[in-house]
Amino acid sequence: MAEHFEENESSKETGFAAFGANRWLLVAVIALVVVTGIALGYGYRQQILVGHLTAQQSMSNATIGEMQGQLSAVTAKLNDMTAAQQAAEQAKAHAVATKAASGKKGPSESKRLKELQARIDDQQKELKETQDLVAKNRADLEGSLSSTKDELNGSIAKTHEELIVLQKRGERNYFEFDLSKSKQFQRFGPLTLSLRRTDAKHMNYDLSMVVDDNQLSKKRVNLFEPIWIHTENESQPVQIVVNKISKTSVHGYISAPKYRPSELAASDASAATVTPVAEHPPQQPEQNPDIPKQPE
Repeated sequence: MAEHFEENESSKETGFAAFGANRWLLVAVIALVVVTGIALGYGYRQQILVGHLTAQQSMSNATIGEMQGQLSAVTAKLNDMTAAQQAAEQAKAHAVATKAASGKKGPSESKRLKELQARIDDQQKELKETQDLVAKNRADLEGSLSSTKDELNGSIAKTHEELIVLQKRGERNYFEFDLSKSKQFQRFGPLTLSLRRTDAKHMNYDLSMVVDDNQLSKKRVNLFEPIWIHTENESQPVQIVVNKISKTSVHGYISAPKYRPSELAASDASAATVTPVAEHPPQQPEQNPDIPKQPE
């Protein structure tokens, strides 16, 4: 009887030990599955972000290439104008030499020489005006290319701290915003916006806006991808950047030119006018204001 009892106790202990081992094995398998799922999700998210950054870089390179092509065309045209001007100067010198060698000729010969000289002078004047215009266009293109490179390569703020750094440069005005999905429009700085869709998984969104009384839509805009808007009242485009996307809202900022064309013209006119110093007492310079942030 005692031996039978001991056998029963031994079998129970063996069963409990096997059950404990199976339970720990099951817990280990579940933990491994969870860790594998998290790793796969993180890897997929990183792959999406890399794809977005690659697309943005390709767009930047295409824009810079187009600007460089325009600059090359303007340079070639300027070279053609310079060659034409040199040819006109040579023709003028030849005409002067011919006139000096011919000495005193008849009235008809003198009249032809004067007409030729007048035509050469007109051509030189036109060439000079065209050359000045081409040089101005070239300078504008070089400035636009430089500005485009700066904006595409280093002027996209991905965090609030980076936006503060851009604001301290004093080149443009910046307006931060938090926008929730709605059909209603909200005013932020110079633009009126409405968020229509967000995709937190693929990091893109749909945006509607009102620009110069016209409603525009941008669909499937990626995270950190800038939207450029040209308005009637601004000499430079207004920029919209979203640097955070959630399931129901986005966070970003609007970058606008600091001065309007009318203000720049007035500033140039006042700078050209000489006035006594006493009429304008010195004023304390304004400090850079904090970036206006819209209430959530």
